[in-house]
Amino acid sequence: MKFDYVVIGAGSAGCAVANRLSESGKYSVAVIEAGGKDTNPWIHVPVGYFKTMGNPRTDWQYVTEQDQGLNGRSIPWPRGKVLGGSSSINGLLYVRGQPQDFDHWRQLGNAGWAWEDVLPYFRRAENWKGDVPDPDDVRGRSGPLAVSPTALTREVVDKWIEAANAAGYPSNPDYNGLNQEGVGYFQLTMDRGRRCSSAVAYLRPARGRSNLTIITDMQVEKLIMSEGRVTGVRGIRNGASETIGVTREAILSAGAIGSPQILMLSGIGDSADLAPLGIDMQKHLPGVGRNLQDHLQARPVFKTDLPTINVEINNLFKQAAIGLQYIAARSGPMTMAASLGTGFVKTDPRLDTPDIQFHIQPWSADKPADGPHKFSAFTASVLQMRPESAGELKLKSANINDHPVIHPNYLATELDQKTIVKGIQVARRICEFEPLKSHITAEYSPGSEVAFDDEAATLDWARNTSVTIYHPTGTCKMGSDDMAVVDDRLRVHGIQGLRVADASIMPVITSGNTNAPSIMIGEKVSDMIIEDARA
Repeated sequence: MKFDYVVIGAGSAGCAVANRLSESGKYSVAVIEAGGKDTNPWIHVPVGYFKTMGNPRTDWQYVTEQDQGLNGRSIPWPRGKVLGGSSSINGLLYVRGQPQDFDHWRQLGNAGWAWEDVLPYFRRAENWKGDVPDPDDVRGRSGPLAVSPTALTREVVDKWIEAANAAGYPSNPDYNGLNQEGVGYFQLTMDRGRRCSSAVAYLRPARGRSNLTIITDMQVEKLIMSEGRVTGVRGIRNGASETIGVTREAILSAGAIGSPQILMLSGIGDSADLAPLGIDMQKHLPGVGRNLQDHLQARPVFKTDLPTINVEINNLFKQAAIGLQYIAARSGPMTMAASLGTGFVKTDPRLDTPDIQFHIQPWSADKPADGPHKFSAFTASVLQMRPESAGELKLKSANINDHPVIHPNYLATELDQKTIVKGIQVARRICEFEPLKSHITAEYSPGSEVAFDDEAATLDWARNTSVTIYHPTGTCKMGSDDMAVVDDRLRVHGIQGLRVADASIMPVITSGNTNAPSIMIGEKVSDMIIEDARA
């Protein structure tokens, strides 16, 4: 088999690339996914992330190395292994980030990536179903990706929002507008009670195109190159090796872990790391796998006398009623995203833009996989949006089946340590305001043993309990410096016929959840590829 364009990875960005490149009918396109088809019904039920994360059929099940910033803990890093990638197993939360994020990318030397450049691609992707005013005309209403306001509400979240207002944090009806700051409910990649993954949005309507081939259950081992140009892709399917030819370009969209892993296995990376593994070098690019950034969430939990999901599902009769409600009307708790409420706020009023984000969940658990607590409680998860700390990933071996070694390097700088502490303090402070305060019966975690103003104890609690919120980025960063992997048209430096298009190209992580920016990257690179083909 031979195709003009081969997209490696059918995730958030890859599905968009496959759709747009095959749209005109001029080019033959193949998209290769290591996972299977998105036929698991839990993928499409919004609350199904409880069933798909940790499932080896839909999740790569990565695990980090022991991390000094987490007091030596290693933690799971779920990533999607199915059509739609992580957009098929994530929490459905739609956040573009701040306009300043993309202006910063441009200031770093990446032409064409300022807010005014990327906004048309956010709009093109989006079918916004909300009715809030859009005076700046920044929302899209005719794109393939359904984005909806949260239909499910809970009293505890309403009261948290009101308490945040009382604490001085304003409400914001549309944090995806020009101003992100404020509190409210999340916007979701959901349509009429069903998940709208990138596969649903982009691959489903394109399946009938004769020039698009969707290949599942094929794990790409390496890129095949001749004289510095990618000419094919080699992978394993059903236990047998297959080679797919590339006549124009390969687009690597395997995510912030998969993309650098495939590059390194193909001999593109730091020669000092790859040569000892017996990998033939094609291009020395020391930045491959480095600049790894993620959002780390601390999870304060508060007991409450208000009803929460913990008690709404605490017996089989209630669970059956919830299931029937979803079957009959696609409503109720089974339409719950990973979080309901959110807040983008500043830890210091002197900051230009918010630096922390809240995920307010009307449930709580020590570990989600263990199920919710037996008591009624909510979680006020808080993260630092622009961490300075950066880690790396390296190959464990030259075997594609060996997961890379992941070093997140969380909380490695003083700013990151201070910001997570301040974020936890903000979470606790909001709960001291009415109308929420009188409904909190106890602070379950950190708890009274960690005093509000004890910064050292608060930081230690964060190190002992914080977990990823699933936003790895930056490992094939865009730029022109010595550690850059791709240029501002996402072409891999020094290699012909190869681009990277996913969250790995972010030079700096965006301020918030990363699914929406990843889809935008897929939309934007598609135009670049088509422009270059015409030229």
